[in-house]
Amino acid sequence: MISQGAVASEQIRDEELVRRVQQGETEAFATLVQRHQRAVYWVIQSILHNHADSEEILQESFLKALEHIGDFRGESRFATWLIRIAINEARMRQRKYRAGLYESIEEQHEDKEFRPRELTDWRPNPEELWAKEELAVLLRRAIRSLPAIYREVFLLRDVEHLSTEETAMALDITVPAAKTRLLRARLMMREFLAPYFKMNWGQRMIARVNQRGRPV
Repeated sequence: MISQGAVASEQIRDEELVRRVQQGETEAFATLVQRHQRAVYWVIQSILHNHADSEEILQESFLKALEHIGDFRGESRFATWLIRIAINEARMRQRKYRAGLYESIEEQHEDKEFRPRELTDWRPNPEELWAKEELAVLLRRAIRSLPAIYREVFLLRDVEHLSTEETAMALDITVPAAKTRLLRARLMMREFLAPYFKMNWGQRMIARVNQRGRPV
């Protein structure tokens, strides 16, 4: 049974919790951590692709947010400010420990235009929909297939539902750049997913068997 105190904490807005922390009520920060840790973790994981590193950076991001909570002025949502800290921390870890293993953000350019192939309507028939677990695995693969600069925008906008302005602020890019990257990410996702939904049931089962054992 959920306690009345827990319910009351959930009803308090982020801005009020931040104000309390700034005034010395550090216990209120625990509610902020509980509220945002899932979203922050998945943003970090999308950059590092390593659970142990992502967990460590998650903790470091919240610690840094707590240390600098006095700098938060409410010019953006707390979630946007927090995610920006997490992205910066993840990118620093990526540059420091994963050089050569992951493609650097700076090495990815947008001047090469993505041109999707012509695709027929790939919406599946209701009776052919995959089980939720299979679809979740497929979506994770599709997201991981995106170049980092597109994957970050896609996660913030279409998974965590930040606004375009908040996404741009979190990634320190312009709003037009965020819109362009999101459009390309969606086109890339569509192209990745289209062949799977165009398969019949038997073909999908064969593909699933062939892919079993591959890292998700």
